[in-house]
Amino acid sequence: MIAARLPIQRPSNAKVLFVDGQGNIEHHARSEFADLLRPGDVVVANDAATLPASLFGQHSRTGRRIEVRLAGRDSLDEIRQFSAVVFGEGDFHTPTEDRSKPPKLKSGDRLKLGRLRGIVVRSLSHPRLILLQFEGSLREIWEGLARHGRPIQYAHVQTPLAVWDTWTPIAGPPVAFEAPSAGFTLDWSMLASMSARKIRFGTITHAAGLSSTGDPELDALLPLPEPYRISRSTALMIKRAQKSGRRIIAIGTTVARALEHTAAMFDGVVPPGERLATQRLDASSKLRIVDAILSGTHERGTSHHELLRAFVDDQTLGRIDHALNARDYHTHEFGDSVFLERAANKTNPVTSCRVTACGNSGTPSAFAKEYG
Repeated sequence: MIAARLPIQRPSNAKVLFVDGQGNIEHHARSEFADLLRPGDVVVANDAATLPASLFGQHSRTGRRIEVRLAGRDSLDEIRQFSAVVFGEGDFHTPTEDRSKPPKLKSGDRLKLGRLRGIVVRSLSHPRLILLQFEGSLREIWEGLARHGRPIQYAHVQTPLAVWDTWTPIAGPPVAFEAPSAGFTLDWSMLASMSARKIRFGTITHAAGLSSTGDPELDALLPLPEPYRISRSTALMIKRAQKSGRRIIAIGTTVARALEHTAAMFDGVVPPGERLATQRLDASSKLRIVDAILSGTHERGTSHHELLRAFVDDQTLGRIDHALNARDYHTHEFGDSVFLERAANKTNPVTSCRVTACGNSGTPSAFAKEYG
C-alpha cells in the first residue's frame, strides 16, 4: 500500500473496501459509506480529541535532547501521570525505527519539556517506556501541553501537523494520544445521511494510544491499557439494538476494543461507565457486540491489523491485502478505509449471563434490569 502523505482528512478520491459476511469484496468511494449501512444499524464512533502529546526537551542528568511521546494513563481525567515512550535526538522526519535511543532512564530523573517539568517515576516493561509525573498545578500542565506540545507524527507526513489536523469533526474531550482516525470519514453531511436512513449514531470517549514506536519489542506491547467512557445514551442505544437484532457498527479499532472489553466484563451487556481496556483483540477473540468495523488500512504485523483478525479469517485478510495493493489504496491515518462485516464463522456467542447480566467481578446486577 501507498502511504498517505498529506494531512487531508476527507480527500475527494478517498476509497473504502467493503467485505461482507461471506467474504465478498467490493470497492466504493468512501463518501458512499452510509449507503453500505442498513436501516436500524447503530453506528458508534470515538469522540476523543487528540492531545498535543509529543514533547521535546532535555534529560537533565545527561543534558541530552529527547522527545517524550505520552502514551497512556489510568483514567480519562488523569493529567499528572502518564506512561510515555522516550526517543533520543531527532524528530518526526526520521522514521521511528531509525530514531536514536534516549539516555538510560532512572527513577528520579528530571525532564525539562518546554515549560513542563517531569520526573521519571520508574521504568515500565521496556527501557524506553516510563511512568512520567508532571510537576505544577493542573492549569500549568494544561498550559504547558498547549504551548509546547505537538501532535505525535510519523515520517510519512513530512509537513508538521497542527493539532486540528488530528481532530475528527466530532472531537470533544482532549484525551487521545493519537487521532481516532477512522472518524475522519465522518462529517455532518454523512451524519445527516445516516439519520435520513434511520441509522442511529452514538459516541464513546476512548484515549486512543500509540500506533507504533519503531521498536519491535515495544510495539509487541501495543496497544497499551487505554481508558474509555461509555455514556448512558450510547449504552441504551446498544441495548436496544441487541434486543431488536440490529447491527452494531464500530468506527475504528478503539471503539471495537472498548465495547468488546465491556462485554467481556459483563457477559454481553454494555452498561455505561468508565473503564480501562486491557485486552487485545485478535484471531482468538470471540466478538460479543460489534458486527462490523470501519477502519483504516493497516499493515501486517501491527496491533490494528491483528484486531481485524477478530472479524475475518486469515485467508480473507490475505485477499483484502491483495485487493488494497492492486487498487492503490493509501494507508496510515490520512489514508483510505476498509469496512468489514464479521464473517459468518466468527459467530456472536450467546451466554447465560445475557439474561442474568452477571459480571466477571460478581457484581450483582443492578445492570440486569436496565441493560441486560
